[in-house]
Amino acid sequence: MITFEIKNLFFDRAVVTRAVDKAKRGVLSKAGAFIRTTAKRSIRTRKGAAPPGKPPHSHKGTLKRLIYFGYDKSSDSVIVGPVGFPRSRAPNVLEFGGKVTRVRRRRGTRVREKATYESRPYMGPALEKERPQLARIWAGSVRGG
Repeated sequence: MITFEIKNLFFDRAVVTRAVDKAKRGVLSKAGAFIRTTAKRSIRTRKGAAPPGKPPHSHKGTLKRLIYFGYDKSSDSVIVGPVGFPRSRAPNVLEFGGKVTRVRRRRGTRVREKATYESRPYMGPALEKERPQLARIWAGSVRGG
């Protein structure tokens, strides 16, 4: 007579869910790291402004240094981009272009002037460059425990 436990034929839901969640966090974090690295490498140190449509040039390295990624548990996703620019729209204007009011000093007085900037994207192209590798990162990521 053959005996075996039926339980061994079914998935243990909690174990499978934990394995998938752990793998998902790891893969998303790895993808965020790759996208961040690609974005940082696209920003070159040069004098003057970058041509429109190309990644911005770095003069002091601030933008390049402040690109981070993080796993967002509430939306179950990874967020990649520049942080640490309080009250500044500079990273957004660089990525998408737009109109801003800038303040300049002229002969001891402040002068407000409107300026229009063309886009110099760096995050979008980094995502597009890494997109083909994302499927490969997922392959074999869920391991049994």
